[in-house]
Amino acid sequence: MSDNDPTNPFRFGALALDETFTDRKSELAELTADMLSGQDVVLFAPRRFGKSSLVWRASQQLIRKRALVAQVDLMTTPTLGRFADKLAQAIHEDLASPLFRARERLRVFQGLRVTPTVTVNPEDGSLGFSFSAAATDSDLTATIERLLELPGQLAGERNRRVVLVLDEFQEVVDIDPALPRLMRSVFQRQPEVAHLYLGSRRHTLERIFNDQNEPFWRSAKRTELGVIDPAAFRPFIAERFAATGRALDDEAIELVLSTTRGHPYATQELSYFLGQRTGLGTNATRDDVVAALGDVIRSEDSHFTGVWESATAIQRILLQALAAEEGHPLSGEYRRRHGLPPASSVQRALQSLERAELVTRAQGRAWISEPFLTEWLGSKAA
Repeated sequence: MSDNDPTNPFRFGALALDETFTDRKSELAELTADMLSGQDVVLFAPRRFGKSSLVWRASQQLIRKRALVAQVDLMTTPTLGRFADKLAQAIHEDLASPLFRARERLRVFQGLRVTPTVTVNPEDGSLGFSFSAAATDSDLTATIERLLELPGQLAGERNRRVVLVLDEFQEVVDIDPALPRLMRSVFQRQPEVAHLYLGSRRHTLERIFNDQNEPFWRSAKRTELGVIDPAAFRPFIAERFAATGRALDDEAIELVLSTTRGHPYATQELSYFLGQRTGLGTNATRDDVVAALGDVIRSEDSHFTGVWESATAIQRILLQALAAEEGHPLSGEYRRRHGLPPASSVQRALQSLERAELVTRAQGRAWISEPFLTEWLGSKAA
């Protein structure tokens, strides 16, 4: 690890902002245009594919075009009460604050069935909202319905485009079974509001938006975020190294990209560890990438150990097979080659691993989603 310069040209784990945001030009342009036109969009993206970074960048562009953007993460709202809390806070901070003077902002909440308790954070002066735990579900539902109506009302009154981002939207079915129907009944009357539904649990989102018995059936444009073209990552990696007085040769870049295959998080992570090993004014080589990959595997060991320990015996055998060879694990030839059990057992294991976002399937083929899990499994088998 280099101690010549503390500045690493890469980082991972946090949002990829500003100069660390990579490509996604076409996706960014399309998403921004959809939001400005009031188009509802459901954005599918596996974990660590950069959907939050994309939405953050789109939000900045929308705000510059005078749109108002409010966001609620449903992963943090396990109950109707908590959803009401977070929704009210987002409306106050992101919609009311740009429109009204401080003493006028709370007036938008007049007439709610349940009056919130408003608290002030002494550190930054921000307001928090809390709806009484003693409120009945029917009162909370009526309150949430009114809160959901407010973005459309504010947009219409002020002639502004409003974007409501609902992150981890698949959680809506666990908050309350009746909440999707309530949301849909309000949203379909809001032409001034673009609703952006984000999620990582594909199978649940598929059911919400593709099942004709569900209230959100065919209600939003479907957009899927995939890997980044390695051709776009190649100049990004070289430029980030150069910006901090480092360099790397073509073989090093090719090994990084062939290992991560354009996976956004994995590419940033491997590049970070490579940057740690590359001193100021030096040139990273293929051997440095191999060493950096070892650093990544050691860093991820506890995570992958947890994955392995929680997997069933059949899931473990299947993961080992897919680490050795991507392919059609339900076919007889593949199962014989890797000593897999009957197709019905493999199918159940595949479905579980796919729900856990450890395995991806398309047109009968299956492969391990996280690039470094393949490497980790290989290191354990060696």
